[in-house]
Amino acid sequence: MRPWRIALKKFAADGNRLRYDPVTSSCPAAARTIRPPAMTRSVQPWWSTRSFAIAMMIAAAVPLLWPTVPPLVDLPGHMGRYAIQLAPASSPLHQWFHFEWAVIGNLGLDLLVMPLAWLIGLEPAVKLIVVAIPPLTVAGMLLVAREAHGELPATAPLALPLVYGYPVQFGFVNFALSMALALIGFAVWLRLGRQGRLKLRAILFIPFGILLWFVHSFGWGTLGLLTFSGDLVRRHRRGKPWLQSAWEAGLATMPLMPPIMLMLLWRSGQVAGMTGDWFNWISKWYYLRSILRNDGTPFDLYSSYALIAIALLGLLGFGFRRNWLLVLAATILIATYVLLPRIAIGSAYADMRLAPYMIAVLLLALSPKTGNPRALGLIAIAATGFFLVRMAVQTATYVRVDAAHEAQLAALDHLPRGARVFALADLPCLNTPYSNRFDHLEAMGIVRREAFTNGQWAMAGAQLLRIDYPAAAAFSQDPSQVIRPANCKQPNSNDYPAVLGEFTRSAFDYLWLINFPVDRQPRNDAGLVPVWRGSTGALYRIRRTPTAG
Repeated sequence: MRPWRIALKKFAADGNRLRYDPVTSSCPAAARTIRPPAMTRSVQPWWSTRSFAIAMMIAAAVPLLWPTVPPLVDLPGHMGRYAIQLAPASSPLHQWFHFEWAVIGNLGLDLLVMPLAWLIGLEPAVKLIVVAIPPLTVAGMLLVAREAHGELPATAPLALPLVYGYPVQFGFVNFALSMALALIGFAVWLRLGRQGRLKLRAILFIPFGILLWFVHSFGWGTLGLLTFSGDLVRRHRRGKPWLQSAWEAGLATMPLMPPIMLMLLWRSGQVAGMTGDWFNWISKWYYLRSILRNDGTPFDLYSSYALIAIALLGLLGFGFRRNWLLVLAATILIATYVLLPRIAIGSAYADMRLAPYMIAVLLLALSPKTGNPRALGLIAIAATGFFLVRMAVQTATYVRVDAAHEAQLAALDHLPRGARVFALADLPCLNTPYSNRFDHLEAMGIVRREAFTNGQWAMAGAQLLRIDYPAAAAFSQDPSQVIRPANCKQPNSNDYPAVLGEFTRSAFDYLWLINFPVDRQPRNDAGLVPVWRGSTGALYRIRRTPTAG
């Protein structure tokens, strides 16, 4: 027999030895009667109870509770866009920015903030939604694990720190929300498949897929991969060949296909966006070991390595049972990660976004081989403890970053409404483990003072905002607000202090320096009048006719 046939037979045989698999039933009637052991036993282990899941969801929300503005890199920039979107017709913002609704697969918070901002204000609305994303992601992970295994494995909490993975730290909030919903949707898909309610599933997932695409197209695509893997295993377990199973699994996911037409409409013509930087192995390895990048300490790196090592050991069968449904799902996500370019149809970090989630699904596929209740309890305590320590570290980081942000935002108290502000943020190199997250802090001038600031993105098709301020020329959009060290200068960013003599002063009323210590703040520029100075920032009024002095 050929080696590959032997491997496939072993794959199927190993899967059939699992205590419970939600895809083993051969007909709808059997599917409705078969229940996993955890659903029939009177007492569940504490780590598999509903109260434990709720506690983990609450713990995941804690890091974001203290900061006034969630300290995620891109989020203030997005908040600036929301402020423009919600601004009344009389707002000065409409002099420089134009917001037009369009069909794009990246509208999660743009849509959600509208009713909430009307009720409680923009900043509380954004915070409420962002705080909800980690608990929703935890819920999705635990629901998937429970549906796949029949009960939560003692090791399941190991995957939960990844709800604050690198993409979340970047502030990809629409993406993160879509991935949380995709995981929840995957769990519902598996449950309805196990119960044989395939018609109901098809009906429900037509609108769900469309809504998910509007939140963010990446989450919709991920859900398609996950559901395909789930139905592929289910059909193969019924004795069908792999090729036939793959064909039928593809047909089963057809209810998720309608957004393909929306995708073609969105990414046609001038908004197609570039795709490139394929198989950049250095970047892929960097993103993989940065799945828990937070404050740049060795603990982040070692935590990432630990999770990767456990996932690989489990995949090889050392000390863990493997749920082959989730193993296949993780394998498909890993293959997608390998094949994705760094830039896909105009969006950067396309592959990076998937890294934490593929490791999370692989971890969720594992359960300890031991059946000893005491050993399982100790494993659950260790896994839960790791998650809680990660949340404590995350909380401390956010409290520290929030204090630094508030120190910079004090400048806004001295800024009149409707001013035109040229902001410069002094940032480390992109590969620096710790980010001060000042990249788009200047956009809070849009949110709080209806000011023009120069850090908004101008990417056709990627968002609904257009910058229309030709007087500022090359100093009107991201990354004109960025200053980095000369050895890692970002393309289209500026050099300091040369930029002080280069930017179009007549187009601006104020200069805002963010993260500039006192010794780097200009002192003898007659065209800059100090309005506010802090220990690491300053605000200057631009004098129209400089005079000596």
